[in-house]
Amino acid sequence: MIFATILAGGSGSRMGVTEKPKQFLTLGEKPILIHTIEKFALNDKFDEIIVLTPKEWISHTKDLINRYIPDEKITVIESGNLRIDTVKNAMDYIKENHDSPDNIIVTHDAVRPFVTHRIIEENIQATMEHGACNTIVPATDTIVRSVEGDFVDEIPNRAELYQGQTPQSFKLERLEELYAKLDENQRETLTDACKIFTLNNEPVAIVEGEVSNIKITYPYDLKVANFILKE
Repeated sequence: MIFATILAGGSGSRMGVTEKPKQFLTLGEKPILIHTIEKFALNDKFDEIIVLTPKEWISHTKDLINRYIPDEKITVIESGNLRIDTVKNAMDYIKENHDSPDNIIVTHDAVRPFVTHRIIEENIQATMEHGACNTIVPATDTIVRSVEGDFVDEIPNRAELYQGQTPQSFKLERLEELYAKLDENQRETLTDACKIFTLNNEPVAIVEGEVSNIKITYPYDLKVANFILKE
């Protein structure tokens, strides 16, 4: 079975909004979250779409889905405190309700509403073939490394650098096995699920992303997203 997991556990602090998380802000005429879910709901390869959101927003999320996308295959569950905790909640839900060695999980940021059908399809295919994949685009700016934040320590070769996007997709059974090997410090500091594989020298295939597959994090991003939507 193939599962889409929409990670909607963020608080939106960098957006400067306090009354609700950024995934519930309006883009065009609908919440950002709804735009994102719709991209996955249109793909008939998914057996279930799991939306993970803070406990206090579960009821609101269900109401939005019933209003815009009344689809029985969409499930809303509680997110975790950290991103990796949210992914773990999705893993646990799938294992409890649909345990199978062939399960595939496609994880995606709730605030990346412009993911394309091609990217989703290629994530599924790459995961079937290689076990894990990450959606990335080449870095366009020079990347500077600074350990303390005061001086430049290194300027890596830009030709070898990429910017990570989502989806990130995995064969669920292997993801669970590698997650179980993480120590407490690794679990607390992980910000990227693919790193679970790279820490264990497991291959992660590359899916080419899109410049338009932006993550709406700051107020400027929302302005850009509205422009993209109009175009």
